[in-house]
Order: sequence, then C-alpha cells, then structure tokens
Amino acid sequence: MTWTAPDVERPLPPRPAKERESLDGFLELHRATLLHKCAGLDGEQLTRRPVPSSRLSLLGLVRHLTEVERIWFRFRFAGEPLGPLYEGVPDADFELVDAARAEQDLATYLEQVEIVRRTVRDRPLDETFVFGKERKTCDLRWVYVHMIEEYARHNGHADLIRELIDGTTGS
Repeated sequence: MTWTAPDVERPLPPRPAKERESLDGFLELHRATLLHKCAGLDGEQLTRRPVPSSRLSLLGLVRHLTEVERIWFRFRFAGEPLGPLYEGVPDADFELVDAARAEQDLATYLEQVEIVRRTVRDRPLDETFVFGKERKTCDLRWVYVHMIEEYARHNGHADLIRELIDGTTGS
C-alpha cells in the first residue's frame, strides 16, 4: 500500500481572543492549512513541480517551512545552537525533495512544530532577542506575525500547486 499524507483538522482561531490566543490560533490554522493541502497525496505527487519555471513543490514548501520554524523560533528567538536541517546545496529544502522521504519529511515538520510550541509556550510576546550581522532587535510578537505572513504566502502557492496536481481547490 502506498503512503499518502494524512488529512488534518483545521482549527479556527478563537473569537474574541486575547493577543496570544489570536496569534497562536492563526499560526495553527496556517500550519494545518499547509498539511491540508498535502492530504491524500503520495510522495510522488508531493514532489511534483507543476509549474515548469518554478522549483516549488508541496513537499518543498513543507521542508522550507520546517526550516523557517526552526530558524526563527528556535535558533534566533531561543538561541538554540542549530545547524541546517537540509544540507548539500543552496535551497536544499526545495531542491532535494525525494518522494521516498516524503513521509519522513512530514514527520520532521510535525516534530519541529511541536518543539517550537514547547519553546515559546511560556515566553512573553514582548521578549526581545538580537540576531544577524546587523544586530537587529525583534520580539516574539514580531516572529509570530512574520510566520503567519510566511505561511499565508506559501499556502497561496500550495493552493495553486495542489490545483495543478489533481484539480483540488478550496480553502
């Protein structure tokens, strides 16, 4: 039997909500939306790049957002000493997609998201950190908003990719 990506429940953000609940709710919705766009597809379908001029695939998006979650929440915000998750070539998260590793890549994504949840659970949104060569100061709130924006953009890509793979459309 061929492995296919499982479906997920897409939680609605609470309304009304306090700031943290709202940010957590929208980030969780976007995380689930990415997985929902992959649901029911096998490894080969997840690695398809249906737009000839683009390197984007659904699995590449999952791998990319796995890395972005790690970098922003764990490495930059929490200061964990992390190396790259995918090595070998520039943009390995997009370039080195492999149908045989699709199940493992989705499991890695879920594992990293769970680690991120634990990392930020009790941290205040106004907690700051400094990062980069330019020594920029950010707070956790900014990271949440940035990640929601990152997911929103890539979930739009995922919508189009999924429609080109099998005609599935919807939110």
